[in-house]
Amino acid sequence: MIVEADGGARGNPGTAGYGAVVLDADTGEVLAQRLGALGITTNNVAEYEGLIAGLTAAAELGADEVEVRMDSKLVVEQMSGRWQIKHPGLRPLAAQAADLIRRFRSVRFTWIPRERNKRADALANAAMDGRSAPDEPALSTPTGPTAAPAPSWTPPDAPATRMILVRHGETEYTVRRLYSGRGDAALTPRGLAQARAAATRVGAVAAVVTSPLSRCVRTAEMIAQAAGGVPVRIDDDLVECDFGKWEGLSFAQVEERWPDEMRSWLASPAVAPPAGESFDEVAARVSRTVQRVRAAYPGERVAVVSHVSPIKLILRDALAAGPEFLHRCYLDPAGISMVDFWPDGGIAVRAVNETAHLASL
Repeated sequence: MIVEADGGARGNPGTAGYGAVVLDADTGEVLAQRLGALGITTNNVAEYEGLIAGLTAAAELGADEVEVRMDSKLVVEQMSGRWQIKHPGLRPLAAQAADLIRRFRSVRFTWIPRERNKRADALANAAMDGRSAPDEPALSTPTGPTAAPAPSWTPPDAPATRMILVRHGETEYTVRRLYSGRGDAALTPRGLAQARAAATRVGAVAAVVTSPLSRCVRTAEMIAQAAGGVPVRIDDDLVECDFGKWEGLSFAQVEERWPDEMRSWLASPAVAPPAGESFDEVAARVSRTVQRVRAAYPGERVAVVSHVSPIKLILRDALAAGPEFLHRCYLDPAGISMVDFWPDGGIAVRAVNETAHLASL
C-alpha cells in the first residue's frame, strides 16, 4: 500500500491539522482517508501526526509493505534515519511512528514535491477548516485533541465520554506560588483535605487516570476509593510541564533573572523555559492521553487527575481557544472541570474550575 501524508499549521505555531490517504499500490484506489484538527501546534508536529494517522490506517487495512510519500523533507529524512531528531517535541511522535513501522514487513519513505501530495494536503486543510474530507468519505480517527465536525444542531446519537479534569490538591509550592513542574512536591494537610472534598464531588467514575507525580497519584487514589475502588491508571503524558531552570522559583525571581526569556515564553506557547518544555510540546502529549481515554472508556465517566498546564491545554483545545487562554484561565488546587467528547468528534465543555466543594475548607 501507499500512504500519502501531510500536515500544516496556519502560523507556526497556529491552527493545525493533518491528512493521510492510503492507496492500493497496484490500482491507485483510495482505500482510506484520515484527517483531524490539532488545535494550536507547529507545522512539523502536524506532519508527524499525518504520518501516524496514515500508518495506523494502513495497519488496520492489513498492509504488509508500505511506501510513505510526503512532501516534508524533515519527516522523511528523520524517519529514514539520515537526520537526527533534535527537537524534543518531535521525539515522542517519531517514537510512536517507529512503533507503528514495526507492524509491517517493510516501510519505505519517499519525498515528493507538494504538487504531488495534493490529496493529503486537501485533507489537512479540510481538518483546519472543520470540514469533512473532500470527494471521499473520511474515516476520522484523530490523534490530536479534536476532530472538529461541521457545526450542527443534530443531537448526538451515542453517549459522550465525560472527562472530569481534577487538579491535584495544594502543595508547599502552591502556597508559596513557585513554579512546580517535575519536582515531586507532596500534598499539604490542606491539600489532602481538598483532595478528599474533590473525591466526594467527582462521585462515580469508571476509572481514574493520573499523572505519575505523587501529588496527583494521592488525589487520584482518594477519588478512586470514593468511587468504590475503581482502577487508578498512571499516564506519563499527564505530567506537568517541565519548567527547566525555573523549577522552584517565583514569577518575580524568574522575571529578574530571565526577563527576555520570560517575555518570549509569555508571548508564544512554542517557546520553552531554559532547559524546559514548551506548552506546544505539553499539548502534543496531553492530546494523546485524551485519545487513549476516549478509546478505552467510550460513553463513560472518567476522572483525569493532572496539573495546571495539561488541564488548561485540554480545555483550550476543547474550546478552540487561542494561546491567550493559557494566561487567562485560573485553576484552583482541587478545582474540577468537565468536558464531554462524542464519538463523532463533538465536544462540550460543561464546567471550568468548579470549587464549591472547597468552600468549607
